Amino acid sequence: MTVRVLNGFAEKMSQPPGITPEEVPGTPDYANEKVFRRNTLPPRSYYIPKSALSLNGQWGFCYSPNPLAASSIDNDSEWTPIQVPGHWQLQGHGHPHYTNVQYPIPVCPPLPPSQNPTGTYRRTFYIPQTWDKDDQLRLRFDGVDSAYHVWVNGTLVGYAQGSRNAAEFDISRFVNRDDINRIEVRVYQWSDGSYIEDQDQWWLSGIFRDVHIIPLPSDTRLDDWFLRTDLDADYKHATLKAAVDVVASSKATVKVVLKESTGYGGKILSTTTQEVDKDGKIELDVSVSNPTKWTAETPSLYNVDLSISTKEKTHTISQLIGFRKVELKRGLICVNGRPIMFRGVNRHDHHPLHGRAVPVEFIERDLKLMKAHNVNALRCSHYPSHPRLFEIADRLGLWVIDEADLECHGFYDAVARPLDIPEEVDYEKRKKLAFGLAAKYTSDNPSWKAAYVDRMTQMIHRDKNHPSIIIWSLGNEAFYGQNHRAMYEYAKKVDPGRLVHYEGDPKAETADMYSYMYPSIERLKKLVETEGVNEDGAYSKPVVLCEYAHAMGNGPGWLEDYQELFRKYTRLQGGFIWEWANHGLRVKKPNGQEFYAYGGDFGDVPNDGTFVMDGLVNSVHNPTPGLTELKKVIQPVGLAVDGDKLVISNWYDFVDLSHLTATWKLESFGTRSASVASSGVLNIPTILPGEIAEVALPEAVTKAKDRHEYLYLTVSFREVLDRKEVAWIQHQVASAKSPTSLSLLPVLAHSSSIPIKEIGTETIIVGNGFHFVFDRATGYLTRWKAGAGGSEMLLEADPTTGAAILPSFWRPPTDNDQPSSVPYWKRFGVNALTSQLRSIDFSSESDGGLKVTSRTFLSPPVLDWGYHATMTYLISPGGTLTVKVTLKPSGYKPDHLPRVGLNLRLVKSLHTVKWLGLGPGESYPDKQAAQRMGLWNLPVGANGTDTPYDVPQENGNRMGTKWVTVKDSHGRGLRAVASAEEGWSTNAKREFSFGASRHSTKTIEEASHPCDLKEEDATLLRLDADVAGVGTAACGPGVREDLLVRTEEIKFGFVLEGFVFDAAQGY
Repeated sequence: MTVRVLNGFAEKMSQPPGITPEEVPGTPDYANEKVFRRNTLPPRSYYIPKSALSLNGQWGFCYSPNPLAASSIDNDSEWTPIQVPGHWQLQGHGHPHYTNVQYPIPVCPPLPPSQNPTGTYRRTFYIPQTWDKDDQLRLRFDGVDSAYHVWVNGTLVGYAQGSRNAAEFDISRFVNRDDINRIEVRVYQWSDGSYIEDQDQWWLSGIFRDVHIIPLPSDTRLDDWFLRTDLDADYKHATLKAAVDVVASSKATVKVVLKESTGYGGKILSTTTQEVDKDGKIELDVSVSNPTKWTAETPSLYNVDLSISTKEKTHTISQLIGFRKVELKRGLICVNGRPIMFRGVNRHDHHPLHGRAVPVEFIERDLKLMKAHNVNALRCSHYPSHPRLFEIADRLGLWVIDEADLECHGFYDAVARPLDIPEEVDYEKRKKLAFGLAAKYTSDNPSWKAAYVDRMTQMIHRDKNHPSIIIWSLGNEAFYGQNHRAMYEYAKKVDPGRLVHYEGDPKAETADMYSYMYPSIERLKKLVETEGVNEDGAYSKPVVLCEYAHAMGNGPGWLEDYQELFRKYTRLQGGFIWEWANHGLRVKKPNGQEFYAYGGDFGDVPNDGTFVMDGLVNSVHNPTPGLTELKKVIQPVGLAVDGDKLVISNWYDFVDLSHLTATWKLESFGTRSASVASSGVLNIPTILPGEIAEVALPEAVTKAKDRHEYLYLTVSFREVLDRKEVAWIQHQVASAKSPTSLSLLPVLAHSSSIPIKEIGTETIIVGNGFHFVFDRATGYLTRWKAGAGGSEMLLEADPTTGAAILPSFWRPPTDNDQPSSVPYWKRFGVNALTSQLRSIDFSSESDGGLKVTSRTFLSPPVLDWGYHATMTYLISPGGTLTVKVTLKPSGYKPDHLPRVGLNLRLVKSLHTVKWLGLGPGESYPDKQAAQRMGLWNLPVGANGTDTPYDVPQENGNRMGTKWVTVKDSHGRGLRAVASAEEGWSTNAKREFSFGASRHSTKTIEEASHPCDLKEEDATLLRLDADVAGVGTAACGPGVREDLLVRTEEIKFGFVLEGFVFDAAQGY
């Protein structure tokens, strides 16, 4: 036998012939849009038998700059180990590259770049001796990015592309069943398929999903199966429709056994058989009497055992199914006859270490986290997810939109940039100018039709047996053309029992719903009321938001506004937040510091920067405040207090509230402590889905209304089984007059006279237990000491401004501020205001105190606008400091600002914050629903008052504050409360906001990653009369008009007091 060495493998010349290197001579397979599968088996339902041989693990790998170099590897030293599944860019070869829309390669479809990095994988394997010698052997790849050729024992056996789709090759003829076998896979980073895989994520290459060799009986087997369910007109009784593709070389019996799932005893409910004697498709109908229906709220599964048997052998598979019926009914998406509401999220496959090579346990953690936060739906963005995800969704209960591996958004830039279409132009206008031209590349190009339909084919056949999947999607942001129509027609022909989605079809010609991305509230109202609506108000298709509320960084805002519309308009059946997770990849610096990288961090050019960090969970998939907010806003139980009644709305679609238990507590909040006045359990009547009921509030609550203290009622609904909180409400029952003085606190001893002396430009005010210093050149307080002899520093001068207390309007920009607000604010110099002293006066008060009045003009260089600021400092004989602020704008001023308030620089030893207000997390005007009134206690900075966003930005604001203290470990500190009501204008929020951090605004603004943040040698406290909302302007509407901070006259003030520890008071 002649043996030659090829690419490091011994090739036996007696091997059967494989395929040619190129289907079209002279054109590489990876550069031919008409070639996407060669010698692959027909797609089938995902099923990996226990007997399968996993080829996951360590392979040999050789990285080459182009395919030509890869074809001539002849040196074993060029090979290094690599893990499969995995991406080569995350294992030391090349680098990750992030783009959102734009292609990182020249736009020359179908041609990829000639310098096309190529990874060659190799490994050996043995066929288990327990396998039948006649078995058909299938080599299965569940995901390879982006295209690949496969050799077995030196013979080229096939080619495939479609990165997130599976491919199987029959390698039976090419393997040695009694000796070592060798497999080689040559993976091309770029292919013609890359042009339709431009999906707003990292460009990562390699074998990133499972690889198996699967043995199947050669002459009698189940090749594929499609188990559909139908319900009768009353949605009670069901029919299981089994379509089974069989291979039968002789007489055999096909059996369908329906059983309860193992968790319910596994009882056999029915058995149906049919005789076959040849290959083909058979169909069997099984009648089922009133099965428990599958929904996202009641994910009841049944087991189906399918088998084909001869006298000699039996081939069996098991498939979990759910009985449910999906249809458009009265113009609405209905399951089992009832309309549903999507409380959904978009989810990419992502892991901070492994990219899209996501372990199944990590996927399950994601989905359980979704369920724990009231999410009931997910859209696979923008490709079929890991095949095991759907098993988990079936079991946990989630509505799923499964989306074809298709997006070619980058053609927009290829068209729009030469046309010089600004991004600020209205989205609908940009679509008219560019989308039709962009579609001509692939979506409306008949040469690409087969490739498009293949992506639909692969998805449907892999995932068709999962009850959680109720909608197929034709892809994402691929414009619209004849090839989408072909995909739709294929889907409806093969699987008429599911609906079809595609946002890019604006008139829903080949979609079962109108789908939109990021519309404003006003535009969404108009679309729901007019698009596809007849003159009589009738409509045949619903509206969904496939993407909304862009969850980038500190956001999203607007959640309550969207949810209100979802509940108002029956036709508007909810939506899917963009998106579930940040895509940060963990990077370790030489100094040991770690961060989660985004576009540009790997030298990847061009890139779209931080736009890949736009999730409800961070890069390690822990919840951000955005997810906490979403959970509250979308809670499936509506709660309101009306007089002495609790009004309960059941917003579930299928279940009553018997799976929940309701508890209540009445809390009293004082100036020092909190206590539970009373508590108990509420008896909740049966409330069917969509119904509303009223329950009498406990007598302890109704009798407490006249008490003069802060009393809050909290009602919580929790799961009976796992005690997970599902819904809650907090309602103020009684109120106390807001304190304007903290005189009840233990304060430092004082005398009745306040001496003043001047040294240089400083005016020093000293009393018994306090020491204030003002700079007469700037008009600002620069130091405040307390304690015996003024020994304890409380406030100190900021090294940049020279002030210990300073009016401020700037905050570190959020991701949502960046697109439009930041350029606007900076155009007006809001970030660069200077202070010019106009006057400063010192005068005595009748009570023995002292008044300092400072007038300054706060304005930026170059411009003429500014604030005339009057700050009045009232120092009481006991050392209490009241700061009153009046701000009057003048000149050509901006319309709105980030915030209005005071910056205070406290000494670093004051490191713990205690407050009465909303908490424990951050809150903003359009992102506060998830926070509760309470008495909270946190350390300043990391793991406390700071919110650790993957991309540093504005964070940690707390709203609705009645008072706040900042203290040291010995109980000494500073306490702030709003000054008297007459000192606050109506546009100022007397229940103020505060923030406490170790990071300056400048530090946060300039930091690229959390590891870049340098702590100040101080505690930085913000006390704000007003703060702007966060909005979703990174991709969507900005801050709601009434939640902007207007540039107008405003008055506010605070009472500040130093205190010492008093164990009886709890400080």
